[in-house]
Amino acid sequence: MTDIRGITEKLCDTGSLTRDEIICLLENHTPELQSLLAERASAVARDNYGNRVFVRGLIEFTNYCRNDCYYCGIRCSNRNAQRYRLSKDEITECASYGYDLGFRTIVLQGGEDAYFTDEMMTDIIRSIKKEHPDVAVTLSVGEKSYESYKAFYDAGADRYLLRHETADFDHYAKLHPSNLSAENRQQCLYNLKKIGFQTGAGFMVGSPYQTVENIADDLLFLKKLDPEMIGIGPFIPHQETPFADMKAGTLELTLFLLSMIRLMLPEVLLPATTALGTIDPRGRELGILAGANVVMPNLSPVGVRKKYELYDNKICTGEEAAECMICLKKRINNIGYEIVTDRGDNVKYKREH
Repeated sequence: MTDIRGITEKLCDTGSLTRDEIICLLENHTPELQSLLAERASAVARDNYGNRVFVRGLIEFTNYCRNDCYYCGIRCSNRNAQRYRLSKDEITECASYGYDLGFRTIVLQGGEDAYFTDEMMTDIIRSIKKEHPDVAVTLSVGEKSYESYKAFYDAGADRYLLRHETADFDHYAKLHPSNLSAENRQQCLYNLKKIGFQTGAGFMVGSPYQTVENIADDLLFLKKLDPEMIGIGPFIPHQETPFADMKAGTLELTLFLLSMIRLMLPEVLLPATTALGTIDPRGRELGILAGANVVMPNLSPVGVRKKYELYDNKICTGEEAAECMICLKKRINNIGYEIVTDRGDNVKYKREH
């Protein structure tokens, strides 16, 4: 008989499991086990960060993308996407607006858009840092060369988010065209860490063709990479992609994995993602109660938010950031946590730097 209790206690006590033990937990997870792990994971998060939830102001500055990933609504072959790019002035205005609202981390996120050269990006980074030296600038603009990443870092960027998507090379090939590889994506993550970025990785929960073995490999990859941030969220299909009719990932498995990740990497920064809030009205609150400690409200101009549609029915596309923040603060307070206006650096990273 499988010793689920023993595996659970090992996870809570040591943060380490074998591949077979991870698979066993995933195959036998119940609401009771989920509740237990959430309780233990949220306690670990509080041990490291108190009841603080950090906000990241998200600026989605371009939805042009050279890539054709099969799951993504802004893939280059989606002819129905309404494309846009924000100007440097628009980006810096969004950052200043966020600063006035209390944001001390700004996330510049976009498709892999060749229009934004390294020179343009470094200019934008320097401008934000000059105006607001106490702000952490986070980038999420995909796979670049080592030299490009180094230029961004030297310009003042602090963090970089690049989901590894899936650690399994064969599974990766089922989600992406042949010009993209898991090997290159993982090398990008190691390059980012080597340069000195606080680095974020992650994957979609319930992505097409995903198996429990894939998820186990993802968790082991993350344990080995030891990133400062991990972003996971449920796969949600987009109507203009080859995966339009695929089943979405579930709230239950996403929450279970958030708790497992918190227990495996106690000091990691772990967002309760917008996708989690999209599949359930209380998704972000439940994510925090499962061990997450970051939320990422949108600072993009309201006029472009609906256009940055990676998946269908994305929430908060019509709200001003100020309205969103008031609502979010209330919701977070209602579950016993507080949103703080703080850079929210990873505690291990702060100790080592």
